[in-house]
Amino acid sequence: MLFYCAFFLFSLNVKDDVLCVQSKPELSVGTERETIVPLAAESSSCGCHNLKREAVVDIEKESSKITENPAVKYSKKSNERHTDTQTNGEETDTRSQMVLIPGGEFLMGTDSPGIPQDGEGPQRRVHLDHFYMDAHEVSNRHFQSFINATGYITEAERFGDSFVFEGVLSEEVKSQISQAVAAAPWWLPVRGADWRHPEGPDSSITDSRLDHPVLHVSWQDAVAYCSWAYKRLPTEAEWEYACRGGLQERLYPWGNKLKPKGQHYANLWQGKFPTHNSEEDGYTKTSPVKSFPANGYGLYNMVGNAWEWTSDWWTVHHTTDERHNPAGPPSGTDRVKKGGSYMCHKSYCYRYRCAARSQNTPDSSASNLGFRCVSQEQP
Repeated sequence: MLFYCAFFLFSLNVKDDVLCVQSKPELSVGTERETIVPLAAESSSCGCHNLKREAVVDIEKESSKITENPAVKYSKKSNERHTDTQTNGEETDTRSQMVLIPGGEFLMGTDSPGIPQDGEGPQRRVHLDHFYMDAHEVSNRHFQSFINATGYITEAERFGDSFVFEGVLSEEVKSQISQAVAAAPWWLPVRGADWRHPEGPDSSITDSRLDHPVLHVSWQDAVAYCSWAYKRLPTEAEWEYACRGGLQERLYPWGNKLKPKGQHYANLWQGKFPTHNSEEDGYTKTSPVKSFPANGYGLYNMVGNAWEWTSDWWTVHHTTDERHNPAGPPSGTDRVKKGGSYMCHKSYCYRYRCAARSQNTPDSSASNLGFRCVSQEQP
């Protein structure tokens, strides 16, 4: 059992809710639904929505890389250096393969929410135009190509820290930390954690993890990459529509059973969270971006593995009116993320359902947070 004592503030740019605390110990496969028992607020989360930085930091004075709109800074000039501007949807070293998501209508959200306080309902009818979506999460390999082409520095690198799940940290790194997130003490702010060093300075993506999802990317970082690749982040509606893979009113991208015929379809937590992961799906951390079966649209890892940013501002209030290409509220403080991560377990973070959702401030980054891009036309 670890103890975190409130003697000093760790020199990190994090919000007041990062405190020193004492830790607590088929593609449609049938029509049978899992029983959904709404979770209480205090036991419904792995805590990653609490990972927030200070809203105002000196870093804004030190570099224009963050304050300048990344959609402008990393689009035209950087893209002029691309030699593969016409990919015909195929995978390249710099860009992910994209698949066509046909236009149509679907029922967004649910009237049987697993976590009601997240604003999963009410269910409402939404119409969407066609779009293209990355077949999988943006990988370390593709993000590295972006960094090499632009010299971009992520917000985690600028701040000098990012949030990491305690269970993946070395004892050496943990011994240097005196802070934790009050609401979820298994989340630790780690100096030197960034996309190249997912578990802190003594870790590396190296060759063995280049095909894993890039982590420790803020919303601004994700926008910068998408713009560079002539793409954008999906709206929440687009993401959820794509997640469902052409199925209606199903819990998961493949149907209603979590493990059809005993097969794992996503990288999730098995065992008792947060103390023991039995690795029944083969992974304790992230998995390669194509590790599990794709959904009906050919999309991999839409749930589990890594949370994915969307373009929408966060709100828990939704109209029941029929909508066409909704883009969320015009302003807010947090951005919506979807899909859950390898840390999700039904007892603590039942957010690996298509209708589930969570949020973070745009400058947040963590060891279970990534993204994928969309485009109205094939780049």
